Order: sequence, then C-alpha cells, then structure tokens
Amino acid sequence: MAVSIKSEKEIELMRVSCKNLSVMFDELEKIIKPGISTWEINKVGEEIIRDFGCIPNFKNYEGYPASICTSVNEVVVHGIPSKKRILKEGDIISLDAGMIYKGYHSDAARTFAVGEISKEARQLVDVTRQSFFEGIRYAKAGNHLNDISKAIGAHAAKYHYGIVRDLVGHGIGTHLHEDPQIPNFPQKRRGVRLMPGMTLAVEPMINLGRADVAWLDDEWTVVTMDGSLSAHYENTILITDGDPEILTLTK
Repeated sequence: MAVSIKSEKEIELMRVSCKNLSVMFDELEKIIKPGISTWEINKVGEEIIRDFGCIPNFKNYEGYPASICTSVNEVVVHGIPSKKRILKEGDIISLDAGMIYKGYHSDAARTFAVGEISKEARQLVDVTRQSFFEGIRYAKAGNHLNDISKAIGAHAAKYHYGIVRDLVGHGIGTHLHEDPQIPNFPQKRRGVRLMPGMTLAVEPMINLGRADVAWLDDEWTVVTMDGSLSAHYENTILITDGDPEILTLTK
C-alpha cells in the first residue's frame, strides 16, 4: 500500500473522527481510579464512541474482542479488558483506541496514573509523552520519516529506557493501518519524504527496563519480558506546509 495523500475533504472527516476520540479520552480519564475494572473502562469508552455515531475500529479488528485496549503496568499494548482486572492505587494504565467516522479512522493512546504513582512510574509516563513531541518537531514537509524516529529514540535513550522495537507507528486514513510504518528508533534509511496531506499515527512505546517484549497465549496481550513498567503515547497527526497538526489533541 502506497502512502496516501489526503484531500481537504478527507482531512475534514478525519478531524471529526480525531476530535471525537480526544473527547473520549478526556471522559475516560475522569473515571480512572482504584476499584474500577478494565471491563468498565471499555464499556464506557464504547458507549461514547457510539454516542458520536461512530464505529469502534478496534473491535473485532483481526479478532480483537474489545473497543479499548487496556494495558496495565507491564502490559505494553493490546491488553484485553476484563471484569477481573481491577485497578489499584499505584498502577499505570495505557488506553489505546480509535473510531471510524464516515469511513475515516482515528487512533490515539494515553497512559494514565491510577491514584498516586511512584516517581519512576511518573517519569516513564512523562518521558514517553515527551518523546512523541520531540519526534513530531521533525514531522514537517521535506523532512524524512527517520527524522521522527531518530528524535523519539534519542529522547528516550537519555533515560536508558527500553524502546520497543517489535511494534511501531503507522499511516492512517480509510484503513486503521496504512503505510508507512513509523519506528520509534533510528533506521539505516531515511524513509519516505514527508508531504502535506499525509496522516500518521506516531506512538512511542517505552519500557522502564529492557526493550524486549513477549506475546501472551491470547495472542494479543504484549508484555515486557523483564516485568518492568511500560508506557504508551500516541496521536494521529497531519503533515502540513508548516508545523504538524495534532488531530487527536484538542486542548
């Protein structure tokens, strides 16, 4: 699949999808507290998506059984919501979700604190978020994809964190996953030249310990191999003639 350049009409549809997703995350943040189950978070998230008249794009995607990926502590991504998984004080939880509006996808992820968390957990969450912003400083027309990857990796490396290599960001549009793939670490090649109208899901996934990850038997849940904490931060962005537009961040 070639990298697609979106028309202004397509971009407007993606803006709606992405704005709705941003609102959903704001609402979910309000209910994240000790005692809530990841099943309840998913239930509320799906209700919000459907109230917007949108479709949860994760649900049944290649068999994934929920609308919101709920990844707690050592779970990197794709944690499956469960009534048995109850959040407790000191946990961190990464929520990854998206929706479809009139055929156009959005995708974003946030890592939230559950009550008071440790200083090392707070730093991991903050550095992961900042890695995204360091990366998109280079998300400008005329630059290359690897400029983003290098900047993300360089920031996380300052803290000696494990930068996940088995999972990467991606293009997005009429499909949830489009070309190009967007690693969070330096590549040997420059990658595609960035052009106005490209829409990308940039998503650092950073581990407190080593970079190695493993898939559990459900074939979805990805965990750190050393059991260390992991954080995830993602937005859908638009390449423009100037600075990138962060479509899934509205405040």
